[in-house]
This record gives sequence, C-alpha cells and structure tokens, in this order.
Amino acid sequence: MANDQFGLLTLFADGGFMMYPLVLCSLIALGVMIAKFWTLWAAHKDTAKVLAEVDELARAGDIEGAMAAAGSKRGPASAILMAGLRRIKGREVGEGEIEQAVSTVGTIELGFLERGLVVLATIANVAPLMGFLGTVAGMILAFASIEAAGSVDPALVAGGIKVALLTTASGLAIAIPVNIGYNFFVTRIDKLIVDMEQGTQAILNVTWDLENAGQLTVVARDPITALSPPPPSLS
Repeated sequence: MANDQFGLLTLFADGGFMMYPLVLCSLIALGVMIAKFWTLWAAHKDTAKVLAEVDELARAGDIEGAMAAAGSKRGPASAILMAGLRRIKGREVGEGEIEQAVSTVGTIELGFLERGLVVLATIANVAPLMGFLGTVAGMILAFASIEAAGSVDPALVAGGIKVALLTTASGLAIAIPVNIGYNFFVTRIDKLIVDMEQGTQAILNVTWDLENAGQLTVVARDPITALSPPPPSLS
C-alpha cells in the first residue's frame, strides 16, 4: 500500500506543473458527482407513493392531509403538488392559475436539478485540453534538452516525453468518468422530469374532479388582468 502511494506521488511529481490543475479538477468533479448522486436519488425516492397518497387524500376532500403528505417528501413532484394544493385549498381558484403555478414551480425545480451539470461538462471538456497542454510542454522540454546537448540522447528526452504521456493520460483518466457521470445524471433528470409531469397531471385531474363534484369553484379571469404582463420574478 505504501509503495502504491509512493508510486502515485512519484507520477504526480514527474507529471510537471499541469498535474496540479488536473488534480484540482478531479477533486471538484468528485465532489459534484457525489452531491449530485445523493440529490437526484433523494428527489426520486418514494415519488410514486407520494403521488398515490396525495391523489387519494385530495379526491376524498382532505386537502390539508394531502398537503401534509406532499410536504413530507422533498422532490420536484412534491413541490408541484404543493403549488397546486395551495391554490385549491380555498375551494376557489382562478382560471389557469394552477397551470401557471405548477409551470413556474417546474421551471424552478428543473433549474435546481440541473445545477452542477455545467461544472461537470466543463471539466470533461477542459481536462483533456489540460493534458494536451502538458503534452506540448513536455515535448518542448524534450526538444530543449536536445538543443542544449547538441545531440539526440534518449536519456535527455525521456523526461520531457514522460511529462507528455503522464499529463495526457491524467487528462483522459479524469474526463472519461466525468463524462459518464454527466450522461448518467442527465438520464436521471429526464426521469425526474417525468415525475414532475405526473405530478402536474395528478393535480390537474384532482382539480377537474373537485370542480365536477361542486367542491371547487373556478373563477374566470378579468380580460384586462389576463392581458397584463405577469409581475417580475424575484428568483
């Protein structure tokens, strides 16, 4: 184990100055990937159960219980359910108000889910370029050694070539898993978007059923108010 650690430190030292930003990129990417994995896992956990529970309670007329059930779970689907339930809590809602509310919440939640993906994409693109930059620097050192010696000696150019190979390998070793992680997270976010759509459909179905049962009144908007632009967002 100690020999492996010594070998890694030796490779790091032999890689030259470009190894420092490469290691920094790897640490940042690792932290973002761990946080992102936990966030997306928690956001998707028990979503189907919450959707079914909220739908059952809301259809039974227990809006308070449905809000409590939605509030007990963190996630984009629960946030959309809460936005809709708050609107129908007073048994009177403006026409199109629920659609606008869930759309706004969905946009905010999607922005939260995509947070950190830019960092991963940047590192996946920049790490190989850093490695190639180290490669160029290593070759410059190799040719500078040849120029100073006035002859081609393998021992003189070996150091520069080693730097070139180490930085290139390090850049690719960082970029490959980060790229895989990025694509995995995009796939998970797509599944959460489906959860959000299911939450939106669930709250709209509840609204329509309550309206048909006479338990909810949908008030038509004032034409002048409907044409006026919405207030600026504080987000």
